[in-house]
Amino acid sequence: MNTKQSRRHSTTANPVGITHDVGVTHASPLHHRRSIRLKGYDYTRTGAYFVTICTKDRACLFGDVADGVMRLNQMGHIVRQCWLAIPDHVPHVLLDEFVVMPNHVHGIIVIMPTHAVGATHASPLPNHDTPTRPRGPQRQSVGSIVGSFKSAATKRINEQRGTPGAPVWQRDYFEHIIRNDESLNRIREYILNNPLQWALDRENPLAQGAEPEDAWAS
Repeated sequence: MNTKQSRRHSTTANPVGITHDVGVTHASPLHHRRSIRLKGYDYTRTGAYFVTICTKDRACLFGDVADGVMRLNQMGHIVRQCWLAIPDHVPHVLLDEFVVMPNHVHGIIVIMPTHAVGATHASPLPNHDTPTRPRGPQRQSVGSIVGSFKSAATKRINEQRGTPGAPVWQRDYFEHIIRNDESLNRIREYILNNPLQWALDRENPLAQGAEPEDAWAS
């Protein structure tokens, strides 16, 4: 059965209107482990972010593409469910366009203004007065949201396939700070067309060509 995955949750007509003109990150290829975050940028800041999250070793775990349509398998449905659950556990986050591909996820996350929120969907967050806090992304940041999503999906996938502790995702991920409506609409179109372009996708291990780097920006 073909599965339509893309779904918009944004309740604002112009989610990018709340962003700040601060520039974008420029990442090396996604398989590199060094940090690709923009130095000094506050990723808890309200705004819209385009993220790409890839599987470890670009393994095609989540289904396949046939006739330009992504067909999710059971693990792909788990990933989709975990992505859609993000706003249930991080109330100040809205989801815009997204797609689960055979070995990666593209999505737009919108962070809205908020007061402190107590937890993400993967694990509770410590209070500000906790004497010692674990190292990692700042709470309620894009990094913590993505990390929580990855943890939740990994746990459910490993339960489903009986591989406790096995890695599912690459260690890092890519993000781009969306600065205006023109960029937002280009990225939405790129996400929607991603299954149609799978044969040229840079993440496709069997790609018949190579799309330009940052093809979503053109």
